[in-house]
Amino acid sequence: MSNQTDSVYRTFQRLIRRWLRLFFREVVVEGLENIPTDRGGLLIAGHPNGLVDPALIMAVFPQRIVFGARHGLFSLPVLGWFIRRLGTVPIYRASDESDLTSIERKKANLESLDGLAREVAQGSFSALFPEGLSHDLSHLAEIKTGAARLYYRARELQPAGGAAPVIIPVGLHYDRKNIFRSRVLVSFQPRLDLPTELDITPGQDEAARRRAVKGLTDLIQECLLRVVGATDDWHIHHLMHRASKLVKAELAHRRGAEYKSPSLTESRLGYARIWEGYQARKKSDPERLEGFRKRISRYDRCLRLLGLEDYELTALPRMASPILITMFLAQAIAVYLLFPPILVLGTIINILPYFLLKWMTRSISQSQKDEATLKLLGGAVLFPATWALAAVGAWFAEQELRVLFPALPDLAVLVVLTTVGIGIFGGFLALIYSELSAETYRAIRVRVRKRRRKALIQELLEDRSELCSELIALGEGLKLPGIRQADGRLVSAPRETLHTS
Repeated sequence: MSNQTDSVYRTFQRLIRRWLRLFFREVVVEGLENIPTDRGGLLIAGHPNGLVDPALIMAVFPQRIVFGARHGLFSLPVLGWFIRRLGTVPIYRASDESDLTSIERKKANLESLDGLAREVAQGSFSALFPEGLSHDLSHLAEIKTGAARLYYRARELQPAGGAAPVIIPVGLHYDRKNIFRSRVLVSFQPRLDLPTELDITPGQDEAARRRAVKGLTDLIQECLLRVVGATDDWHIHHLMHRASKLVKAELAHRRGAEYKSPSLTESRLGYARIWEGYQARKKSDPERLEGFRKRISRYDRCLRLLGLEDYELTALPRMASPILITMFLAQAIAVYLLFPPILVLGTIINILPYFLLKWMTRSISQSQKDEATLKLLGGAVLFPATWALAAVGAWFAEQELRVLFPALPDLAVLVVLTTVGIGIFGGFLALIYSELSAETYRAIRVRVRKRRRKALIQELLEDRSELCSELIALGEGLKLPGIRQADGRLVSAPRETLHTS
């Protein structure tokens, strides 16, 4: 790795990190202690969100990552230049359309595999998405053999006496992956333990190698199924989240404890707990599970029609807190009384690129997996360009004023800088205002609906209690992730690991 490549990588990593923290309200990272420092390895993850997925891993990973990317991406303007400068290795897949013959394509594939394997063998990490494509499915796409082949090739190329590379699953958990100012959790899981029959040594015959590659690919699929929490469809996926939330809300209510919104880590753990219980009961008691699914579907449908969350059946909306009301009033005074010119001008400057980006996202993106990528890339260009155009317009206006009023001082530089500052800060104020307005509107709407639909609320409360009790009963006798506290909170069990058997 050249110093120039490393410098470009670190610079680009800082830029990506800042831009992602603008797009996401919260980026949470867990499991960094699972990353070894004495060897390289593979990071394997599901691929739900286009280019945002590798960008997130790159932004938060403490070491340099050598990426492999589909060779077609190298021909794209701007993006191709960037990924070359980052030291990315082009990957040629047998299924890719190409002008190359099958022999040439196979040779190119082996060369790209060796390029990544050498880096891993020498102590670097490579991030791979074994499905080979990004998608909006609730389940995994077909897992390709590339990750397994890369792992074994790195084992063959590692220096004598060197530590064997590891395989670390990475969970990418978006609460709303295509929405600006949403949240995301990047979870580095414990390394994958290989069974003895898959822990082959270099130099074994080709038949044994093929069996090992297939076995490791199956193991990677089994692991990613748990990390991703794959389901047959999105309705089941949503119901699992609903089940996790209703248990937390009901137990907090029974305990008389104040409900606290779960962190991303707790939400991930709660979903994993429900998912593993669901998989177990689907085998051992499918009829009981199906009856429960129908009841929770009805409960979920009623809640969504009312526009309520589980905890709001008993807890007051967040804006009812005196502290939050005081904060809201203070922020409202700041927005409406102290900063109205900046707010108005900032909104005017930013409203055109905002709606243009929204239109582009809806028109160009094929699916949700592309929306965040388009918003990140488009926003990185459109907003700074708009601020620059506004500054140029302000400069021309200042020049015209000086022609009309020659006595005015030359303030061109100050005008330009002020315009750019208003574009940035005014846009930020507009964002705060919109978030405050949405939260306040929701708090008022919840209060009104709870007063108007008291009978239905009481029925849902009874349903929540019964569903919670049944969920607890369904989980009895199962070894599930996390430890459930009496007030509904979930905490990680000591040294919780992924089981691969």
